[in-house]
Amino acid sequence: MTTPQNEAITSTTVPLIPREVLFGNPERTSPEISPDGTLLGYLAPDERDVLQVWVRTLGAEDDRAVTTDPQRGIRFFTWTYNPGELLYLQDAGGDENWRLYRTDAGSGEARDLTPFEGVQAHLVALEPELPGTALVALNRDDPRTHDVYALELASGELTLDTKNRGDIVGWTADARLRVRAALTGRPDGGWELLTRATPETDWASMRVWGPEDEGYPAGFSKDGETLYVRGSHDANAHRLLAVDMQTGEERVIAEDPQYDVGGLLIHPTERTVQAVSFERDRLEWRVLDEQVAADFDALGDVHRGDFQVVSRDLADRTWIVAYTTDDGPVYYYRYNRADRRATLLFSQRPRLEGLPLRPMEPVSYATDDGFTIHAYLTLPAEADTGPVPAVVLVHGGPWGRDSWGFNAEAQWLANRGYAVLQPNFRGSTGYGKEFLNAGNREWGAKMQNDLTEGARWLIARGIADPEQIAIMGGSYGGYATLAGLAFTPEVWAAGVDIVGPSSLITLFRTIPPYWEPIKAIFAHRMGDPDEDEEFLRNRSPLFFVDQITAPLLIAQGANDPRVKRAESEQIVEAMRGADKPVEYVVYEDEGHGFARPENRLHFYAQAETFLAHHLGGRAEPEGEIAGHSA
Repeated sequence: MTTPQNEAITSTTVPLIPREVLFGNPERTSPEISPDGTLLGYLAPDERDVLQVWVRTLGAEDDRAVTTDPQRGIRFFTWTYNPGELLYLQDAGGDENWRLYRTDAGSGEARDLTPFEGVQAHLVALEPELPGTALVALNRDDPRTHDVYALELASGELTLDTKNRGDIVGWTADARLRVRAALTGRPDGGWELLTRATPETDWASMRVWGPEDEGYPAGFSKDGETLYVRGSHDANAHRLLAVDMQTGEERVIAEDPQYDVGGLLIHPTERTVQAVSFERDRLEWRVLDEQVAADFDALGDVHRGDFQVVSRDLADRTWIVAYTTDDGPVYYYRYNRADRRATLLFSQRPRLEGLPLRPMEPVSYATDDGFTIHAYLTLPAEADTGPVPAVVLVHGGPWGRDSWGFNAEAQWLANRGYAVLQPNFRGSTGYGKEFLNAGNREWGAKMQNDLTEGARWLIARGIADPEQIAIMGGSYGGYATLAGLAFTPEVWAAGVDIVGPSSLITLFRTIPPYWEPIKAIFAHRMGDPDEDEEFLRNRSPLFFVDQITAPLLIAQGANDPRVKRAESEQIVEAMRGADKPVEYVVYEDEGHGFARPENRLHFYAQAETFLAHHLGGRAEPEGEIAGHSA
């Protein structure tokens, strides 16, 4: 396949959007109202461009940072039910050994509540009736399993609450902070829901899901007598069920024949399910409680795009609502329920406003074996004049999905002159279990064919130049990039792999220890190297390097606990040994993806130059990027 060289980079009247605007830190994001409704917390960069937790008094302009993370930036925080108290998580260099920190909105004084090396902390539950306590899961005694501890927030004292029996992967507490539901991974690749009446009674099996089904608990009612459960048993798609804790009787709360139940809106104190979402081409809400019906009607008129209620105060007077658009930033509003009026707080990236961003169009195409692949298409301005270079952008997981809304990678590529197709290939979630299970043992095969069909769909519609189509993605999307170049080399002009595995055998054998309880699920959906080594070898791009002809760019985080550094380095070594065209960049302070803006900006500069050289799109000059660790 021929590829254009540097001199073929085109020009256009559409101005280049700087990479820093697309991939730098957001100006402000992730707002959350305090339980008493007086304060707003959010994430924003400090003067060093490191994301910190900031706080303001609602209705005032007294914004101040209440954390001082030195380098990596904070990505998750939440309020406790003590006035002015917040918790946040941070790891070291992307190793995913999360520590839980407490900070005060007044003093900004922070404390490490889980100061243990090589231990991963998860926040299990906080409750307004017990504001001084949090439930935290730690793999302190065994790296493979997390036990639940009661954490006294004031002193930092930890007391073992519930011991993991060895197969539990998730915990659910009731309104009294009692752990009464647990989810296990079963040896056959299925799941089991355990429940108990009190912490003093033994676990009992409430529901077993076989490997072709899925389910998990979604919370308790206020009185603890009902457990909300998502499950695909007796249906194609995940339904939301109310399960009686005494009898096990199930009542359907919400369902759709094709699409899984998505987000839930649950009352902050009454614990009733008030609305559920289904993500079709766009996000759609189904209101279940008439008390919020007028609110949802009002919110639909506030701003264009799809909305979600992201935070509520305990009195349920004030909501924080996020509006997602495909051609602009996320907009956050403060919504007053008393008068149903919304006031703009801020947008996530105001520098995007007024830029030549492109619309994202839901599309679909059929496979040879009868499946419909739902996808999103973002076209450059140049597409109006005929076929253009294209990129098939593959999501990770693979048990996830792409969604409608602003996507920095899609906008970046479209601005550089590429058509961008984001397929939700078989094995993607959200479309029911038939579609999910169609991806079982199909890595590098039918799942990959769905991506190849996407490229052919672009060609058949005159969108893409058949000689100028690249494949790109992260995690599973990185694997799909390698598989595409190795198994269908005639289709692709170039590939960009971000933290993707090159061998399904070594991927399986080096998963993090805390994934041990779900190892059977991986074996069922991907294949088991102890029983299927030759099968997995035939699906592993590492062993087919000789078939790769297109140039490849690989990016890797050195501390990645999921896809180890060796996954990238073994295929780089094989390609260089076979004199194949490969470029490789590694970030010493990153894990499974690039959290630091310096590293993101450096990588996308490399990728942009790489694609421009091999597909003919535009490129912003690389320039100097301070602080990156490539």
